[in-house]
Amino acid sequence: MNPQTTNVLLIEDNPGDADLVRLRLVEGKSPVKVNCVNRLADGLASLETETPSVVLLDLNLPDSRGAETFRRVMEHSPHVPVVVLSGQDDEALAMKAVHQGVQDYLVKGNISSKHLERAIRYAVERQALLRALEISQKQKIEFKNQFLSHISHELRTPLTCIHQYVTLLLDGIAGAISPDQSDHLKTVLKSVNQLHAMIRDLLEAARAESGKMRIEPRCVSLRELVQQAVAMLRPSADEKNIGLEIGLDQRLPLLLADPDRILEVLINLVDNAIKFTPSDGAVMIQANMVDADPGSVYVAVSDTGRGISPEAKNLIFERLYQDPDAPDNNRSGLGLGLFICREIVRLHEGRIWVSSEPGQGSTFTFTLPVYSLAKLLAPVVAYQGSLRPAFVLVRVELLPHVNPPGGSWKETCQQCLDVVRRCVYLDKDLVLPPMGTSGTSETFFIVASTDLQCSGIMTTRIREQLERIDQLKEKCSVAISALPIEVPASSADESLEKQVQMLADGVTQMILRSMERKHLSDPRSGRQSH
Repeated sequence: MNPQTTNVLLIEDNPGDADLVRLRLVEGKSPVKVNCVNRLADGLASLETETPSVVLLDLNLPDSRGAETFRRVMEHSPHVPVVVLSGQDDEALAMKAVHQGVQDYLVKGNISSKHLERAIRYAVERQALLRALEISQKQKIEFKNQFLSHISHELRTPLTCIHQYVTLLLDGIAGAISPDQSDHLKTVLKSVNQLHAMIRDLLEAARAESGKMRIEPRCVSLRELVQQAVAMLRPSADEKNIGLEIGLDQRLPLLLADPDRILEVLINLVDNAIKFTPSDGAVMIQANMVDADPGSVYVAVSDTGRGISPEAKNLIFERLYQDPDAPDNNRSGLGLGLFICREIVRLHEGRIWVSSEPGQGSTFTFTLPVYSLAKLLAPVVAYQGSLRPAFVLVRVELLPHVNPPGGSWKETCQQCLDVVRRCVYLDKDLVLPPMGTSGTSETFFIVASTDLQCSGIMTTRIREQLERIDQLKEKCSVAISALPIEVPASSADESLEKQVQMLADGVTQMILRSMERKHLSDPRSGRQSH
């Protein structure tokens, strides 16, 4: 049986070194096919068309030097083994390369045909082993998540049944019950609700671990979310006589965040703070702008509880972690809440951390991105260093036939948003994040780089695609309109960034006026326009 040919991509700009490497490869016992290029850009282009068995890579090329060279190759083709060829015996660089995934580091002057052949063979085999282990690990995680999902869904049915019958008994529908029986049933109901929460956390953690957790960012007010979380948890705080206070920076801008997910983080952190704070203590929710980081809002939940040990601080955001020193009556969950919070904040490209000293309380802080329309618009409204000549604001409004809308209205709105996003040109148009939280109606806005006459093509395409959604006509009507956006007059000394900001300000005013007219003309708002 003939040995398999090894396809080698040699990226080397020195003709003498390239010939020497070719010679060493040909002298080996295994058949090889060598494709040699002298620039990194050509090597990356070659990787696009054909996947080699191994890449032999010189670090000093005309268009790339040093560690950046192998980093770019590995980012481009992470599953192709890379062997570095260097003219310098640099131990520090060799260690850095290996730590970042390079399979071997060879010094050109010391390469023999046997040495090079063995290095290539080992690199290919190690990369294949790593790939097999990666696939195996993914399969294990997928199997575990499927198992957890299946078990969780199976547990929900009997728990829902228990919840319903206990509620019937507590409401007296099945007959009168004594005060003691009522207390016992309330204990059962509390445990059922606790199990429901555990199952929900298991499913969320499984989604996060498998990369299936999703967020749908909107333009939202943090103030409203904080007030909502406090209103929901006020009874728990009052029951323990714990003060629950809010301190919000008056400068707080709108956020680009998923309101449901951020509310989940707030509830989790505040609930934990109440849980681990003794009676007569205090919990404070604060949100501030930081001058050194104007693109983020900093949200902090502080308590006057027992604090967290240094050892626990390093592990507290890990999956299934529970502080062994915590009182037993505070261990009502699975240790997944903070792990889920971390993943939600990460999906928002934010950070979360804890500051605490034993006996001095704790402060959990996380960051969220500020909503910047100019930042969102910049990649699509400018071309070759200047604004495009014309823009149109397209409005797509979903008006449900009943109030409140029945069924899965939120899923319907998301399905429509996905359709709208597929109807625009990604490099010229932008579907803006929806405004506020989901309500009884939904409005999407698009900034399109076209004029009013040509925008009709887009609006027709959107309408036709929306009409293909099953049962959409039975749920709501669709209104689509378009208005020209005034392009700001610019002077020679005005930067493109300033022009984009002026355009964003104009779009913002148009949207605010549009939303105000909608509120005035909506008979369900209790007000009519005249």
